[in-house]
Amino acid sequence: MMGQKRVFLGSIATETNTFSPLRTDLRDFKDSFFAPPGLHPSTPTLCSAIYPVARAKAGKIGWTLIEGTATWAEPGGIVNQRTWENLRDQLLDELRDALPVDIVLLGLHGAMVSQGCLDCEGELIEAVRTITGPDAILGVTFDPHSHLSDRRVENADLITVFKEFPHTDFVETAENLINLVNCASVGSIVPVISTFDCRIIDVFPTSQEPMRSFVDVLKGIEGRGKILSVSVIHGFMAGDVPDLGAKMIVITDDAKDEGDALARKLGLELFSMRGKTRPDFLSPSEALDEAQTATDGPVVIADVWDNPGGGVPGDSTIILREMIRRKTSNAALATIWDPMAVRTCMSAGEGAELQLRFGGKMSRAGGEPLDAKVTVRRILREAVQSFGESVVPLGDSAWISVGGIDVILNTVRSQVFHPDVFSNFGIDPRERTLLVVKSTNHFHDAFSAIASKILYVTVDGPYPSNPATNGYRNLSRKVWPLHENPHVSQPDQD
Repeated sequence: MMGQKRVFLGSIATETNTFSPLRTDLRDFKDSFFAPPGLHPSTPTLCSAIYPVARAKAGKIGWTLIEGTATWAEPGGIVNQRTWENLRDQLLDELRDALPVDIVLLGLHGAMVSQGCLDCEGELIEAVRTITGPDAILGVTFDPHSHLSDRRVENADLITVFKEFPHTDFVETAENLINLVNCASVGSIVPVISTFDCRIIDVFPTSQEPMRSFVDVLKGIEGRGKILSVSVIHGFMAGDVPDLGAKMIVITDDAKDEGDALARKLGLELFSMRGKTRPDFLSPSEALDEAQTATDGPVVIADVWDNPGGGVPGDSTIILREMIRRKTSNAALATIWDPMAVRTCMSAGEGAELQLRFGGKMSRAGGEPLDAKVTVRRILREAVQSFGESVVPLGDSAWISVGGIDVILNTVRSQVFHPDVFSNFGIDPRERTLLVVKSTNHFHDAFSAIASKILYVTVDGPYPSNPATNGYRNLSRKVWPLHENPHVSQPDQD
């Protein structure tokens, strides 16, 4: 059709915890999500929402889509170099086969590290730009728990980032990107990217203050005058890379000076919140004591540092062991990653009682394995949970009861997003007085609808949760909390 824009889509995404005892290879991508060209499902995944959004809009805006591979691996350890190179080269070959293209859309996470590359996304974006040349429009979506390098900014035309943590707006982020890319393609805007290095490493949940109000301000700024988009890169403290830390992104309609000034202003405002954005963390004992006082619905306890979404195994037994010691009743926990234990439960069958060793396999920091008499309540092949419009795999899974506590064991690592992680097995989460979930904050939106109280628990484990003592080797910039005022060398910004 005359005037149609040729648009190539691709997505390679994972979040790399460089301190994790795990390693990531092609099987991890295929276990979590792998869609060959043209086979992306109608539902989005966290980092590939550009596919269904572009499909929905293509006919209306005159786009011809050429879909490349889309794949996602649950956050884990450093990516096998051959795996990264194969995925990268496969997508680049698909792009070459699609030439000529007017637009490239990439759904990326932004915190991938391979054995031989500290900036996988920067390497990919630069390679895409080399193939397409300077005239094609290159748009990218990122997760905020990513690293923003100059290499990425210099080669992309448009970057949008999920604003919410929990990431409830990943589809909206793709919609914003595609709308801006379309405007740029017809010449109604000239996008220019401005950034500011906030020089801070911390946790920034937007489900509470002060980040709730900060993000609401960002949303109110977008669309005013020349301001097209405003995003925050939170950074990912478990990724030891040179660009670690929070950064602001402002995209203007050909107004670089205005964008630079706004990025600086907002970035310094974020820096002023240092030490004030984290949730109140409790010890397991403190949280379980407080949970006993609730009378009007389930208390949700989040085990934030044994969260597979942060790249750790998710097989810690520390909180569960304390619950068993206390003889906690009417409680459920999701999930403990233990493929071997699941396989044993499957062999035993539903209704079986057996002595089972489970959990604590990957790191002594996750606690000792539990040896206990358990009852296998239910087996689910290819179990799933929901995350917004996404379907998240858990793999073959088992619901067991141990000491009167219901526990979900799974084979495909995933943090907990939704109460249906329980209800899909036949456990009614509303009827439990205590729910323990392994997640930092992605669970919050769905669980807040049923919880009488939400508590955050910090347990020392393999996740590097204290930036001041993490011993980064690749971070050369001054950032807080390693330096009290890293902006002091820039007095005009202090």
